[in-house]
Amino acid sequence: MEALLAEMAESNAKVFLAGHSYGGRQASMLAAEHPGLAAGLLLLSYPLHPPEKPLQLRTAHFPQLHTPAMFVHGTRDPFAAIPELENAIQLIPARTRLLPVEGAGHDLLGRRAEASQLPAAIVRSFGEFAAGG
Repeated sequence: MEALLAEMAESNAKVFLAGHSYGGRQASMLAAEHPGLAAGLLLLSYPLHPPEKPLQLRTAHFPQLHTPAMFVHGTRDPFAAIPELENAIQLIPARTRLLPVEGAGHDLLGRRAEASQLPAAIVRSFGEFAAGG
């Protein structure tokens, strides 16, 4: 890991980590453990807690997360309601953004007409977020 960090520092390359569900959780834990590894995170359907177990939060690493993080989350996702995620995100000392997807579950598939536009909306929003906006 240290060699990778040194190589990235030399090249001035910007690395962004992304993941869906458990992959996003792992990306955020890696970024919390290795500050400076990534310039930003794109976390799709972050599994804040197991379904129907809202007290089992998966946020222990959030206070150590100094990497800007954008969350994309369905309003019908059983792994966290939007207000729960909004509260949890406040634990992160870095810049954050939440992009709610109306009517979508954990798979981020919501209304059929809007689902086809979602990838472009995520890319556009993350591009703005990554640029500091």
